[in-house]
Amino acid sequence: MTRSELLHRLIAAHPPRQDSLLPILHSIQDELGWVPPEATEPLARALNLSRAEVHGVISFYPHLRSVQPGRHVLQLCRAEACQARGSAALEAHVRARLGIGFHETSADGVISLEPVYCLGNCACGPSLRVGDEIVGRVDASRFDALLVALQEDLA
Repeated sequence: MTRSELLHRLIAAHPPRQDSLLPILHSIQDELGWVPPEATEPLARALNLSRAEVHGVISFYPHLRSVQPGRHVLQLCRAEACQARGSAALEAHVRARLGIGFHETSADGVISLEPVYCLGNCACGPSLRVGDEIVGRVDASRFDALLVALQEDLA
């Protein structure tokens, strides 16, 4: 199935109403890992919205990705509880180690870095999520070990 066919199938699985926009965007991102630009036109047409309205929603919500992520998406918690437990220092280490900022992907296309504003793991902060796994009590050395494990996973 082509990506265009997949997009049309995901759009058709929802009622053709404007309030279906977010559920459709979530289903596209769940399926593809991001919302590609070619989704805008068929979404706008199906829901009787302008392309600007669709793009506006995609760009407004920070959890919706409009660029293809790396093979691993690393979400670093920036909520107050994690901040109190040292996530600012961890964030600086992560950015320096990966050479990227939030909403960017490493040059090798392996890791995308995203902020998240609570992982529900407050007692074990600072926390991060890689894919579906939440990791707590992360410091620089624990992050470095996690990074090695991710790189070994690709070998």
